[in-house]
Amino acid sequence: MTTTPHFIDLLRHGQPAGGDRFRGVQDDPLSETGWQQMRESVHGMSDWDVVVTSPLRRCADFAAELSERLGLTVETEPRLAELAFGEWEGKSYDEVKQADPAAWQAFFEDPINNTPPGGENMTDFCERIDAVWDALVERLAGKHVLVVSHGAVMRVIYRRILNMPMSSLFSIEVPYASLTRIRRHPEGDRLVFHRSP
Repeated sequence: MTTTPHFIDLLRHGQPAGGDRFRGVQDDPLSETGWQQMRESVHGMSDWDVVVTSPLRRCADFAAELSERLGLTVETEPRLAELAFGEWEGKSYDEVKQADPAAWQAFFEDPINNTPPGGENMTDFCERIDAVWDALVERLAGKHVLVVSHGAVMRVIYRRILNMPMSSLFSIEVPYASLTRIRRHPEGDRLVFHRSP
């Protein structure tokens, strides 16, 4: 009997309203462009058994629409929320970089030891995502799962699958509405593809 899912697909949300900026747990909806990006990313795909989503609107709204269209169960998982960026939330990347270039550079070079002011510690975040991943693959064993979440969430999962050091989290680009497929094997998980719409 299969004890693990055959596939887990990871879908990042599309562009949120208000353009590019640090959002973290700030709950902005998708822009019209973001809706289009996500619809294009999964166009022609319908073979999932269940959709699991972050509670934040930029993920959950699309997950609800897709699940209704395909007649699937959608589950909201609070632990799939994005990394909290503290005082950087709601600010554009240029605003943060210009206000404190040293903190900006330190975070992207060594996110483990350089938490944004008032933000979520990266080690704690990685432990949160590792725990939810373990729970999902055990509870949804044998099913084809679509997980709708965020860039940092997906990077932590890549780190695990590819056995990367946590210091390399930002070495992989995760564009809006990018889709990644992971094949589950008893002998180890494999990243099948990673694509943008």
